[in-house]
Amino acid sequence: MREIEHAYEIHPRKDKRGVDLVSAALPFGRLWYGEPNAVSNAIGYAEHYSRSHAAVIRVYDASGNLVETHEHKGDFKEAS
Repeated sequence: MREIEHAYEIHPRKDKRGVDLVSAALPFGRLWYGEPNAVSNAIGYAEHYSRSHAAVIRVYDASGNLVETHEHKGDFKEAS
């Protein structure tokens, strides 16, 4: 099993206007995603940003309970 290099968390915003994508791997630490498709857009960004790294993406509900986990292999390879 690969060591996870990037870890992401997706939390609903307290103002109920979308979700926050949080990670030490992000340049500013946090990104905001509004509706519609906020969660899937945040997952897509985390997978794209980690395309060359193994990553885990955890999605939480408003109560702080883990509801989904996505693992990304990081299979991106540069052309030779």
